[in-house]
Amino acid sequence: MADSIGKLYLIPTPLGDGGPLEVLPISVKWAIENIEHYIVENERSARRFIKKISPKKSQPDLNFDWLNKFTNPEEIPTFLEPCLQGHDMGLLSEAGCPAIADPGAQIVRLAHEKNIKVIPLVGPSSVLMAMMSSGLNGQNFAFNGYLAIENSERKKQIKQLEKKSADTGQSQVFIETPYRNDKMLVELVKTLKSDTLLCVATDISLSTEYIKTQTAHDWGRTQIELNKRPSIFIIQA
Repeated sequence: MADSIGKLYLIPTPLGDGGPLEVLPISVKWAIENIEHYIVENERSARRFIKKISPKKSQPDLNFDWLNKFTNPEEIPTFLEPCLQGHDMGLLSEAGCPAIADPGAQIVRLAHEKNIKVIPLVGPSSVLMAMMSSGLNGQNFAFNGYLAIENSERKKQIKQLEKKSADTGQSQVFIETPYRNDKMLVELVKTLKSDTLLCVATDISLSTEYIKTQTAHDWGRTQIELNKRPSIFIIQA
């Protein structure tokens, strides 16, 4: 019975435009060329990525389920039916690695519940690449997702993360909606203690990549334009 069940491949994508195979291993190309059933955030961008990886692949033969904020939760348990019918499936990230700062964890959990083998493929993760290049504590760090939008609550969270870092030595990682990045950096400079270290990692793996770690005080004297550029923020007190 187990041999008749398909596998779920977790397929990463590049973090921006450019040649996918410059940052992705050949195993991703193999998976794309052999899988017809996908779970994706956006069908149009998924098809574009698949075409770049495998130009000769028949687009009409592809099947997609959408996993995003508009997905009906009651439909999700049916997404893995092709696996149960013997077909391999791909969980395709919009940018980076599936289920890491990205939708998909509930699909992976469902696969485990249904005894479907999960195969993670190697690819770029902005969280890990930022952590690698920050010079901050990579032995003990936490990813906190998005902070609050409301000013007073966001300021409170920043102070809490700074205190947690000071108490435990743990690096605190978070992200922001790209068009609010500049506002976030201003808030961090105003809220953090002057000697707290802050890493800003922007456009990771792209030609415009910018990664810098320095104190909050020094960030207050640094001119950088982050608007609409995907960024990772890491603080360590």
